[in-house]
Formats: sequence, C-alpha cells, structure tokens
Amino acid sequence: MRSVQRFYFDHNATTPLAPEVLEVMVSCLGQVYGNASSIHYFGQAAKQRLEQARRELASFINANPAEIVFTGGGTEADNLALLGVLRARASETARHLITTAIEHPAVLATCAQLEREGVAVTRLRVGSGGVVQPDDVRRALRPETALISVMHANNELGAIQPIAEISRIAREAGVPLHVDGVQALGKIPVDVDELGVDLYSLSGHKIYAPKGVGALYVRKGTRLAPVSFGGHHERERRPGTENVPSIAALGAAATLAGRCLAGDAERLEALRDCLENAVLERIHGTGVNGSRWRRTPNTSNLYFDGVDGEAMVIGLDLRGFAVSTGAACSSGAITPSHVLTAIGLSGERARASLRFSLGRSNTAAQVDALVEALEFSVAHLRRISVNA
Repeated sequence: MRSVQRFYFDHNATTPLAPEVLEVMVSCLGQVYGNASSIHYFGQAAKQRLEQARRELASFINANPAEIVFTGGGTEADNLALLGVLRARASETARHLITTAIEHPAVLATCAQLEREGVAVTRLRVGSGGVVQPDDVRRALRPETALISVMHANNELGAIQPIAEISRIAREAGVPLHVDGVQALGKIPVDVDELGVDLYSLSGHKIYAPKGVGALYVRKGTRLAPVSFGGHHERERRPGTENVPSIAALGAAATLAGRCLAGDAERLEALRDCLENAVLERIHGTGVNGSRWRRTPNTSNLYFDGVDGEAMVIGLDLRGFAVSTGAACSSGAITPSHVLTAIGLSGERARASLRFSLGRSNTAAQVDALVEALEFSVAHLRRISVNA
C-alpha cells in the first residue's frame, strides 16, 4: 500500500517541537533533575535554569522577569488571571467583567464559572471582521467593573484586536486589562509595556515548545489571588514544583521566536495569501471568513459552500493534509463555531468552513499541493451531496 506524504497546516492547534528547543529540554531532563526550591547544588542548578527561562521569556515580551508566572499552559494562565483578579476583589462591590463573544473557551468557560459565583459578565459583540470596537468596551464599563479580558489574536480567524486602544480606556477607568495572547505570541510583535496590559496569557506549544507549559505576565502592582494552594512557588501566585525542563524549553522557544519573528511573518503571510488567492480563483462558492486585513500572518479561515467541514477535514487527511474546522478545543462539537456565528455567518456556512494555519515547515510546494487536494475534495463532496 502506497504511503501518504503528510503536510501539517494546523499550527494554531499546536506546533511541533523546534529542534533547538528539544535539545534544551532533553538536556534538562537528563541533567537538571533537582527541585528548584532545594538549597543544595542540584536544586540551585535547577533554579538557575528556571530563572534563565524567566529572563528569556520576559525579554521577548519586554517585561520584568519578576512579572512572569509559569503555569501549566494557556488555559491555566487564563483561569489564574480571571479568577485571581475577581477573587482578589471578592470583598468589594467590583463584581463585573467585560469580555468578547469570540474568546477562547478557556476564557468563556471561566466567565461562566464566575457568573455562577455571582459575577456579572458582559460579552461584547464583534463586527464581520472579527474585531471588537474600543468604544463598545468604554460603553460597557460600570462602576463595579473589576476586569476587562480581550484576546490579542483570535484562534480561528487570526483577527488582531486593538489592544493598545482598549488598554487606554481601561487605564482611564482604573480597570485592569487581561489579554489572552496565546495566538499572538510568536506571530506578531508583543510588547506588554507598549500595549499597556496588566495581565497577558502565554502558551508554550503554540511557539514550538512542549505542551503543558505556559505563563502569565502580571504587571507589578496588579492584585491577584491564588486559585490553587500549596507551597510558596512563583512568588506565591502558583504553587507546585516547577516543571524545569519544559520551562527551559519555553525560554529557548521564546529566544528562537525573537530571532525568527520578522522572517517567519513575511514568509508565512506570502504563503497564506497564495493559498487564499488560488482557492478563490479555482474553486467557486468559496470566500474568506472575517477581514483579510489586520490578522496574524499565518492564519486563513475559508468557507466552501455546499460542503461539510468535518467531511473535508477527513478527506484532506486521507490525502495527507492536516487542517481543522476551528479551535482544537472545540473539536467534535455539534454546534457550529461560536466565533464564526458571532461574525454573522449562518450555521450552514460556519459548518462549511476550514481553518488553515501555516508554520515554519510549510513551503510553496506544499501550498500548491494543498490547493489541488482542496479542488479534488470539494468537487468530490459536492458531487456526493448532489447525488445523495
């Protein structure tokens, strides 16, 4: 049986480990096995690697190393930010949170939990381009607003939110701003000082580091209650023995991303545009979801009318191409993407949409092959649908 050559176009779901990052991680797994809280030689060797990674990540986002809290990933970072800020003010009247309708489930599900705890949540609508208007944030503010949480870049559309403008509104109102930056880091420049954010969530496996490690930037002076309890790790903000090998890998990935950012962005944007232009030209009944401007350079979300997206994913996988219908965390959901319906798509068109997210391994030849596979798969599925 002929083996299928495989190409990966799902980097927003996760990325492969970069060789340089893998090398750092394996080195730590084998040699730096001490507990970073221990005062002996082995513990202090682990502590040094931990703090080196903290400096590397802080440098990448222009933060102070003391403002970096290592977590088990982006979801934990989001939970710590939202629950931590609201619970730090639980004794006050500040019991209102503002977010958007297109946030990642890590934020939306945490908001739902806060509602069960008596917090009022405002979910702002977005336009057809997938971008929230800063004036809508201003209008949603209340005297009791405790936190604003807006993602930097959307995981399905790549739409980039006007964070700097929103942060100015938040600062004027004296309300802290949390930003889920999981899909922005490594794709566009991130300067937390320039953006003016108070909390910023990060994930390792989106920037060629391992799964199970992330971080939360917490601006100095931001009140944050712990949401789990134990030891005094991470300045008493996140207890538990630190995963030094993965954290060291995250630091290495941040350093690598800093070197590659501009070149990766330019190359991937050109490949993405080639993909979109070819699909729109060669396959009828297709279009780009959201705006083609102000988005991350690697992300494209396209609809294929008359085709079921899940069937397309399976058909393309059989031909060697990994793509997705949207957020990996929502895979298998019966309802259409909440992001696509939030920008005005019908349920039918949302279910006929695919996300393509490119990365360092992708080439022009792979994009050409993907377009051919799309032509075949769409024609095949439409023919089946007509004959059914």
